[in-house]
Amino acid sequence: MFFLQLIGLLILVHFFEKFYTLIGGGYKTNTLILEENLNVSKEAKMLGIFNKNVVNPPQELNCPAPLNSSNKPKLPDEILQHFISFDPSHAFSVNFGKDAVLGYSPSNNHQGMFCGLDNIYCAFMGGLNNLSNLIKQYGLSKGTNEANFIIEAYRTLRDRGPYPADQVIKELDGSFGFIIFDNKAETVFVASDRNGQIELFWGIAADGSVVISENVELVKASCAKSFAPFPSGCMFHSEHGLTSYEHPMKKMKSMPRVDSEGAMCGANFSVDSQSKKSTMPRNGSEANWATWGSQV
Repeated sequence: MFFLQLIGLLILVHFFEKFYTLIGGGYKTNTLILEENLNVSKEAKMLGIFNKNVVNPPQELNCPAPLNSSNKPKLPDEILQHFISFDPSHAFSVNFGKDAVLGYSPSNNHQGMFCGLDNIYCAFMGGLNNLSNLIKQYGLSKGTNEANFIIEAYRTLRDRGPYPADQVIKELDGSFGFIIFDNKAETVFVASDRNGQIELFWGIAADGSVVISENVELVKASCAKSFAPFPSGCMFHSEHGLTSYEHPMKKMKSMPRVDSEGAMCGANFSVDSQSKKSTMPRNGSEANWATWGSQV
């Protein structure tokens, strides 16, 4: 009798071992898949931090964190250290005194580049399908890449080129998101593609600086409640604000964002289809940065 009970006990133990192995194996597989998915979002390829004396962002973007919140906005040095920590071996930054910082991290998995020319610096992500045609149109050399071209296009606009800013950006065919800092003029120019293939996010740091990156977790951790997606199909100039290059004669409107905790969290910006700007876009040599601000 005792012998039969012992055999039964051994069979029962063996059954539970098999059951535990199956459950444990399935749980481990699910965990690995989750970790792989999280690793995709743990990349940060470009970063811009601009002092509040250089950039005046939309007021709706600023939503101070509640006093009892554990998530507080960070200072620029902390944000830069966080960015570098994503890829310490390859990430780098260019500092412009207290005015600005541009960070970039090269990657074989994402098409992007960093370029500096005549004191104008550009961090670019994506790719332009019509780059060769644009190179011919602007009379540039065949070796010009996307970041080089964006700088040349910006410089044309800055120096009173023949096209309105919205028309220049609208001619870009492809996926793109870029951040330009003109160190000489102390101006910032940002734009993203119309289809949102390269998503950008922006927010307000602890000292009032503007933070821009394609990594939402980096911006969220840096800006607490004062962050939001950068609107697709739009461009931002530090002196003339946010506008849609798809609908340049329409004003932008903001919609407050509320997070899962019920707290205000920045604002989403979109085109106000019912609005109309008061002045018509200028043509020829008058179509420069100065006309952008007067249209709002």
